[in-house]
Formats: sequence, structure tokens, C-alpha cells
Amino acid sequence: MDLEKHPQQPVAPAEPAGIRASDADRDRIADILREAMAEGRLTAEEHAERVDAVYRAKTVGELEPLVRDLPAPSGASRPATAADARGQEGPTGPAENLVAIFSSSTRRGRWRVGGRTNAFALFGSVEIDLTEALFGQRLTVINATAIFGSVEIKVPENISLRGSGTGVFGNFEVATLESADPEAPVVVVNGYSVFGSVEAKPKRGKFIADLQDRLRKYLG
Repeated sequence: MDLEKHPQQPVAPAEPAGIRASDADRDRIADILREAMAEGRLTAEEHAERVDAVYRAKTVGELEPLVRDLPAPSGASRPATAADARGQEGPTGPAENLVAIFSSSTRRGRWRVGGRTNAFALFGSVEIDLTEALFGQRLTVINATAIFGSVEIKVPENISLRGSGTGVFGNFEVATLESADPEAPVVVVNGYSVFGSVEAKPKRGKFIADLQDRLRKYLG
């Protein structure tokens, strides 16, 4: 007796592994890794290796293997602190990555700040000085991770500075500021430290209005 042969059911195509990864894709993977380390599923060394790979990844196919052996995070939504508390949408565009592994990385002077910056220090230090920077948008988000290292962020005195993070056998400190000017730039610092430190504070004597006035005079 011949067995009836049934046609094979079509399989839905998977997302192309070669598609370019976005900043949102990288942030999603970094959040899964952060929660996995907090739950004890990853050691600090394993976490550091994978986070480094996250910010170097160029395609979705390079990201997914980094969390293939981990459960999905408990919360599906992004942290509310990634956007302005007044309801402003989160920053868009490419992120700038500052990575220091057994080394140091510094960003200072007259430079144009993007909407998103990722700072990662492993047995190293990252310094971000915004006191002479040019803000091309109102909201700037800095995601800072320090493992046996440090991330230091300096801002002008008259902007708004907010943050949310955790120190595990380390320090996470953001000196909250609220500018009297409702149109002043807002810098939000998120992240965590493990046997390290993340610190964000204003630099005395630095005001963004002064810098903008000098720039206008320089341009004529």
C-alpha cells in the first residue's frame, strides 16, 4: 500500500542575516546582555567580550549569536530614560562609539555632539567633555558601561543633565541639573558600572551660551 505523500509546507523566510544592524538593534542586544549578567548567567569577563562584539557588529547576523544562549529580557520596552521626560522622542542617526580596553579614549574640544554615544571601558578609561561641544539637537543620550574601568562625563553648567544607572561593587553617579532655559540641551546618561565608576557632572565656569556667542562672532 502506497503512503500518500503530502506536499511540504512552505517555511516563512527568516530575517536576512546580512541586513545592516541599526543602533536600536545593538541597544536591544546590549540590554539582554546586561540583564543576563545581573542574573548571573554571564560573568563580567564574558559580558565584556560580548558587549565589545555588539558595538563592533555591522550586521544582524553578527548580533544574534551573542544572545542565542540567553533568555529574552523581562521587559520588552526600552527604558523610559532614553527619552526626554517631557515626551521628546529619542535621538536618531548613527551612534558614536568610544571603547577603551586596557587603554584610554577621550573626546573633548570643539566637536559636534550626535544624538547617541556609547562609552565602554574595560580596565580602561573613557572621558567625554561636552563643555566646548556643539549640540546639533536638543536631546543627547550617552550609554556608559564601566567594568574595572571608568567613564567620566563633563557638561556645561547651564544645560539639563539626567541619568539612570546602577553600580555593582562600583559607583554610578549623575549630578542632576535642570536648566532654567526650556530650550537648553538635555543630556541623559544611562548605564552601569561593575568594579568601576561612571560619573557625570557639570564643569564649573563653563556655559553653553558663552560658547555659542563666541562661535557666532567667529563666523562673522
